[in-house]
Amino acid sequence: MTLFCHSALPKDGSSKIPYDLVEKTANGCKGFPLALTVVGRSLYGHPEVTWRRGLKKWSDGKSIFDTNNELLGRLQISLDALDEMDGSSVKDCCLDLGSFPQGQRIPATTLMDMWAEVYNLDYEDIDTYSNLVELEFRNLVNIVCTRQTTYEVDGYCSENAVIQHDLLRDLIIHQNDQEPIEHRKRLIIEIAGNDFSKWLTVGMHQPLSARLLSISTDENFSSSWFDLTLPAAEVVILNCCSSLYTIPQFIDKMNQLKVLVVTNYGSSFTRLYNFQLLGRLSNVRRIRLERVSLSSLHTSLPELVSLQKISFTLCEMGKAFEDGTIDLSLVFPNLQEIEIDCCDDLVKLHGGVCNIISLKKISITYCNELSELPDEIGRLTNLEVLRLSSCTKLLKLPESMVNLHKLAYLDISDCLSLSKLPERVGELMGLRTINMRGCQGLSEVDMLPLSIKDLRLLEKVICDEGVNRLWKPCQSHLKNLNIEEVKEDAFESLMRVISPIQFP
Repeated sequence: MTLFCHSALPKDGSSKIPYDLVEKTANGCKGFPLALTVVGRSLYGHPEVTWRRGLKKWSDGKSIFDTNNELLGRLQISLDALDEMDGSSVKDCCLDLGSFPQGQRIPATTLMDMWAEVYNLDYEDIDTYSNLVELEFRNLVNIVCTRQTTYEVDGYCSENAVIQHDLLRDLIIHQNDQEPIEHRKRLIIEIAGNDFSKWLTVGMHQPLSARLLSISTDENFSSSWFDLTLPAAEVVILNCCSSLYTIPQFIDKMNQLKVLVVTNYGSSFTRLYNFQLLGRLSNVRRIRLERVSLSSLHTSLPELVSLQKISFTLCEMGKAFEDGTIDLSLVFPNLQEIEIDCCDDLVKLHGGVCNIISLKKISITYCNELSELPDEIGRLTNLEVLRLSSCTKLLKLPESMVNLHKLAYLDISDCLSLSKLPERVGELMGLRTINMRGCQGLSEVDMLPLSIKDLRLLEKVICDEGVNRLWKPCQSHLKNLNIEEVKEDAFESLMRVISPIQFP
């Protein structure tokens, strides 16, 4: 407010502009310093009617950029500078951010999943994450840690989120809207209630060329959809707020669809319907669901032949995957990665998951009710990463896991109830890294299993002081072992476990 007043009002206090009008205009600049300065300077010395005319245009749905060409020009420079990065996908990545609702944090892994598929980047390659870092370096986004502490085990980015400035999102939307609907690379639709009038235009009744579709609806949306034809769409982002939500039928015509993201921003779980239509699409490779109730899915799971990764965050797992008549290896014949994060009602990972022998990564984090893993986990002979961080009630690791000879990373950090490792843990001949910080139960044992000395490839153990003493004697057998001791007080440890998500 001070910065705006400095630019918009005389310093001698002689302004006759009402304070509430000044305040509303400043709020329209959304806290962006450049906007506060440029808009304020454009109004300096103008009569009250000019101020009110500008404010009315904003309230009528006009963008701030429609009423201030100088601000548009100066901010546009930030986007245009990305064009100078020849052969880079950074600008496209920046423009994709407009697909997510204003003021919401975007999980870094969601963006990386999209970009890996749409821009042919290797998800494991540094290019996907470096695009985010480049945008942060140019002050176009902020990358924040969503949890108390982050300790990298294998370059994992699930604890990072991206925040875009509201005004920069407005600029992206404004630039997108300059193109005719039928030629836009990104079709970004925002619906209030069931009012489709803005979108039922002539251009919407023909095939559209967008590669990315984003639809945001509010809590009053009834899931009564209009029709769309997007034969080139590769990414669909559905942002909802209602307790019942139906995946639009027109998606079954998107034969190029690779990524589906469904995020519920409402106060209760969303029951998802029409999920079975995804079985008609042969190219879907990644699905992410957040704050969705999966109880309605266990009877409607389609065969997803190309799916490589599925993620559940803050979901109500219910009876998902527990129907004994469903063979998960047929539903997910090529699945390589499953993520389950902050799903409080997950008590046991269903044994059917262990039939998906294509799995390379399993990540179950902050699922505080999880008490056991299936004994059949040893069947997953292609598993390379097993992450069980902050599953505080997990009592033991199945003995069968010693058959996971390709397992390279094991994360059992903050598994407070875990009191021992499998006796034959030394048979994990491919193991290179173990993260076991915060394993209070293990810190109380006298010694590790004798087979530990057979972990010849083990390079790194991350632990706290109580467990460090158990590993020290092993270093004489494990020549490449580096023990990284993490120091933190009991309060920090507790807060990391009970407060996994950090809100502003």
